[in-house]
Amino acid sequence: MDQQDEQQATISRITTGMPVIDSAGTEVGTVDLVQRGDPNAVTVQTPTADPGSSLDELIEATAVEEPDVPADLAARLLHTGYLKVSTDSAVGAVYVPADRIAAVAEGRVRLTVGVADLPPEE
Repeated sequence: MDQQDEQQATISRITTGMPVIDSAGTEVGTVDLVQRGDPNAVTVQTPTADPGSSLDELIEATAVEEPDVPADLAARLLHTGYLKVSTDSAVGAVYVPADRIAAVAEGRVRLTVGVADLPPEE
């Protein structure tokens, strides 16, 4: 089993509502969204609304896509898989790339990094 398969096996054991603990043992928050990796994911393109668009198309073009991070990071998260974690901090939510998940045990997700190293939702 390669590293990508191991990450997908780990992420498949995570469910929404699970507490997330960073590498220092600090509770980050709870899992809001679990997204498995897609090695064939295409890079997120920001749609450009043309002035002739209908209102529905304009609303669709400005709808928030997950993950709500810069395009280069979004592409990496879509490829590897990620968690969106709600926090109690002013940040609101952070994203956890699958390769930053150390373990899933006792109903908790443990990370390999500290909360400060996780990208916040934009």
